[in-house]
Amino acid sequence: MEESTYDVVVLGAGPVGENVADRVRAAGLSAAIVESELIGGECSYWACMPSKALLRPVLARSDARKVAGLRESVYGPLDAMEVFRHRDTVVGHWKDDGQVDWLDSIGVRVFRGHGRLAGPRRVAVAGPEGDEHVLTARHAVVVSTGSRAVLPEVPGLTGARPWTSREATSSDRVPARLIVVGGGVVGVEMATAWQALGAKVTLLVRGGGLLPRMEPFVGERVAEALTARGADVRTGARVTAVVRDGGTGPVTVVLEGGDHVEGDEVLFATGRAPRTEDLGLETVGLAPGSWLDVDDSLRVTGSDWLYAVGDVNHRALLTHQGKYQARIAGAAIAARAQGGDPPADARWSAHTATADHAAVPQVVFCDPEAAAVGLTLAEAERAGHRVRAVDVDMRQVAGAGLYAQGYRGQARMVVDLDREVVLGVSFVGPGIGELLHSATVAVVGEVPIARLWHAVPSYPTLSEAWLRLLEAYRG
Repeated sequence: MEESTYDVVVLGAGPVGENVADRVRAAGLSAAIVESELIGGECSYWACMPSKALLRPVLARSDARKVAGLRESVYGPLDAMEVFRHRDTVVGHWKDDGQVDWLDSIGVRVFRGHGRLAGPRRVAVAGPEGDEHVLTARHAVVVSTGSRAVLPEVPGLTGARPWTSREATSSDRVPARLIVVGGGVVGVEMATAWQALGAKVTLLVRGGGLLPRMEPFVGERVAEALTARGADVRTGARVTAVVRDGGTGPVTVVLEGGDHVEGDEVLFATGRAPRTEDLGLETVGLAPGSWLDVDDSLRVTGSDWLYAVGDVNHRALLTHQGKYQARIAGAAIAARAQGGDPPADARWSAHTATADHAAVPQVVFCDPEAAAVGLTLAEAERAGHRVRAVDVDMRQVAGAGLYAQGYRGQARMVVDLDREVVLGVSFVGPGIGELLHSATVAVVGEVPIARLWHAVPSYPTLSEAWLRLLEAYRG
């Protein structure tokens, strides 16, 4: 058994864990990282990157079909095999050599195998060939093992071999009929992608609409577009059983009330759980399988050495937000290693993950795109703010008509009336994702409306939506 000591030991080498290792190395600390699967994690191989590789040709074709002089050239079907080949290139054909080389280049030691806590500041690694290592951390152990798809307890589901997000992003064949269960980000994006690739999609949503964490009008626009393209979108649809003889062939999804849907594959996109069930949490007084509560420096509650970044802390299950947390945690670990103790309640400091509470941005790459940052109107009201929401039909923006004929979209800005700053912004429409960072800057910077009035958007671009929102607010 090999034993070694590092300043920081990171469990999980997805983008979040890699960023922690990078930040502590940049601060002069030594680091080791442990990974049981591919270096690069869920995002690189089964989530963000492959899903967007599938969706990019879908959205590009849709936009092109709305441009005069071009639409006639793009009315044929997508070449699914070419799309799959491109996706496979994007994910490096599920090989992580490049990621390993990068970690090596910054001086991070990579340990392959399953890592478990073995008491305070100690990690035991069981290697793939029976080799064992014990790693001791001088300053911090960071858990960044991410999350996994959760299948609900539905009779017959386990034996039906359902798709989860992993199968949906890595499949190399198009099912003739795809049933998607779940109206969140994964369900909506995969319904969009596979419908465009040629599947007949039925989208079953337990609640009253799609994308329930965004403004209601966003989900309504997305549902309308999916329906117009031939998807069968059903809200209030509760699955009571799944039937698939022998786990192969057609699958039947039974709904409450006796109705049923038949398909060739079924994707369940109904939630995530933390990958903490076999991490040795019990050796440090924590419950296996639990989300890890942290303070705003990402240190686990009650510990002075254990940190949790990314999905495992359940603050914001988004790769970019996890990487942000990694930068914050890296700075906090380095400061404490040098004898400092940065206050965890100093908003917007280098050691405080303030954006997790006030300014989480997200783009949903459906057709039309959906994007939001900060608080929705309902969230702002529940938080006790005195607010006003202003809405703009994107057809009022000259750039929208140039972007696509028949452009349909909507923007909303939620303003704190007491401070006259923006608390949240939501968009839905083609190409709208690229507007989000300007909204994020406005929310994070708490830029006064009076100053935003002087931020002049270029004409004729989609960003002129900002001028229309400010005009609507000022009357």
